[in-house]
Amino acid sequence: MSIELFLLIASVLLFVSILAEKTGYRFGVPTLLLFLVVGMIAGTDGVGIEFNNPLVAQFIGVIALNLILFSGGMSTKFNEIKPVMVHGVLLSTVGVLLTAVFTAVFIYWITQSVISSITFTFLESLLLASVMASTDSASVFGILRSKSLDLREQLRPMLEFESGSNDPMAYLMTISMISFLTNPGTSIWAMLVKFIAQFGIGATAGYFLGKLFLKFFNRINLENDSLYSVLMIAGMFFVFSFTNFIQGNGYLSVYISGLVIGNSKFVHKRSVTKFFDGLAWLFQIVMFLTLGLLVNPQELIPVAGVGLLVGIFMIIVSRPLAVFISLAPFRKMSLKAKTYVSWVGLRGAVPIIFATYPWLEGIPHAKMIFNIVFFITILSLVIQGTTVSSMAEWFGLSRPQTDKMKLQEFDVEFSEDIKSAMTEFVITENNLKGGNKMMDIPLPENTLVVMVKRGEHYFVPRGNTELSDGDVLLLISDDEKLLQETYERLGNQ
Repeated sequence: MSIELFLLIASVLLFVSILAEKTGYRFGVPTLLLFLVVGMIAGTDGVGIEFNNPLVAQFIGVIALNLILFSGGMSTKFNEIKPVMVHGVLLSTVGVLLTAVFTAVFIYWITQSVISSITFTFLESLLLASVMASTDSASVFGILRSKSLDLREQLRPMLEFESGSNDPMAYLMTISMISFLTNPGTSIWAMLVKFIAQFGIGATAGYFLGKLFLKFFNRINLENDSLYSVLMIAGMFFVFSFTNFIQGNGYLSVYISGLVIGNSKFVHKRSVTKFFDGLAWLFQIVMFLTLGLLVNPQELIPVAGVGLLVGIFMIIVSRPLAVFISLAPFRKMSLKAKTYVSWVGLRGAVPIIFATYPWLEGIPHAKMIFNIVFFITILSLVIQGTTVSSMAEWFGLSRPQTDKMKLQEFDVEFSEDIKSAMTEFVITENNLKGGNKMMDIPLPENTLVVMVKRGEHYFVPRGNTELSDGDVLLLISDDEKLLQETYERLGNQ
């Protein structure tokens, strides 16, 4: 394939994926599912693009995971996750471990007693369960945003923190099971010590490397401002690779360093954060498309039976049991909240990427494991992903999340050091009943109109400025609570 043809196909797939994402965002279909479907349609059993290289898929997945975890850490506010950090840590460690164990017992039982066409040893069952033990929240919150929903009882930051920190646990379990299968003489105690060491080194390296790089980043003086984003990419990959080099967990270190950096001050923070957000989305699409191309839909049919049984078991038994046990110390947390956390245990791209590790190591039944994981991922996204918002409403845990505070006509932002808040309001004829001048608009104290957009023109208003239907006002107030009050007062005129 020539480079020109490759770029043409890649650009068309990206274009189709973005259009699919826009459609899915509107109708509440998980983005990941759409990207996978586009890749599968373009693959061998569809359009005919042949791709059967798990090493390349794994390489793309590692890069994508670094960007996604780092970007997720940068966008996570520490003050939001602090009240639920213990909850998230337990879910991302104990919860992942219990999910894998419960699922492995079930897999071993059905492959030994129920389904005769597939037979797994207990170690192979535990490997398959470990690969699928982590969750994916990218699609979940895409759906919540598309439905304008928020969650009560601080569930949203808890689930975000869990999803950002549970991949390392699943990765270590996957690698450990591969070691046991390839080297039966491996000591359980030695593996346990290594397991704990990788977590400790990963967390420590992520924190201190993040702090160290932050000082370097703020002190270096680059002539070209756009190079700061490039420098941040270099720092991210250095944290990951160096942590792996010293036998730590690179994925955990990347997430923690992103959390440290994102909650600190650094130069060009707004532009760098937006750059990483866009880059993470790009590689997320590329990763999903690649994984979709890697699977042949016809190969999913033979594993549909075991995949269906295991997938349903994870949804209604192993994930809920793991969540309730992990969150048992928190009695103030309602039963409905714990049940909803159990439901939002979506399988995503990470399990599919982890499934390439046993494939590349030549583990028996590795390709079958990959296909089962892929099938369960699709099943999870179809059943759980499409009902995330409806289940939140059914449990009474949802609350309207307005986009009123989001700017669309004015491309301006405050620095994080400034506590004031701003939004925009569209004038209607109802607002002009008491008079059409700026002084006639009933604004509360400490709320100002600093700019008006009329058509394509922007101007600073005065008290005697006449307003028209359709004018867009840029409002600034002391804080978001007062600004929301202003918005509601104007909207109720």
